[in-house]
Amino acid sequence: MLFLVGSPIGNLSDISLRALSVLKEVTLIAAEDTRRSSILLKRFEISKPLVSYHEHNEARRTSELIKKMHVGEKVALITDAGMPSISDPGYRIVRACIENGIRIEVIPGPSAVLTALIGSGLPTDKFFFGGFVPVKSGQRERELVAALARTVTSVYFESPHRIIRSLEIVAKEDPTRLICVARELTKQFEDYRRGEASTVLAWYAAHPPKGEITLVIAGA
Repeated sequence: MLFLVGSPIGNLSDISLRALSVLKEVTLIAAEDTRRSSILLKRFEISKPLVSYHEHNEARRTSELIKKMHVGEKVALITDAGMPSISDPGYRIVRACIENGIRIEVIPGPSAVLTALIGSGLPTDKFFFGGFVPVKSGQRERELVAALARTVTSVYFESPHRIIRSLEIVAKEDPTRLICVARELTKQFEDYRRGEASTVLAWYAAHPPKGEITLVIAGA
């Protein structure tokens, strides 16, 4: 059996009682980064065998875990932050479990996408999530121009090293478009910077950002 367990996106206290119960119950935990996950497990005194599961070993590890689940082992998959499969590893093993008749159970947890969207003050009834903003400049510009053309709110993950470039594109195309840059969500220095694209760009040009960032763009 496979459990897809949501983990905190910053504040360890956000983990659910159900998630803790499952992590204590399973025979094996597969983690995107075993070092980061060890901090979480140690905090709640959970001692279970831990194996890595990330984009570089996903194919091989999926096969290994399927074999273990076929003989009755219970496996939990966790990522560095948030829900497995959402811009993180997970899709491949879910498909493999479905194809092999292995039961899957999702344990809901924190989501940077929804946290940023709700805190942005922008419309939430319909939205588009685009994962990480593309790194290459041409693809980045096309993606952000497409976001500005949508009639629904768009949400993206972005690097602090590239957020200013993304804001420059948005501000150039539509300087008065309402946006929100949500940074370090649920952590000590959590910050929401809301306003017109040109204003938010000016702020970050003067105050270079650090930490994990979620970019929210209002629809047209």
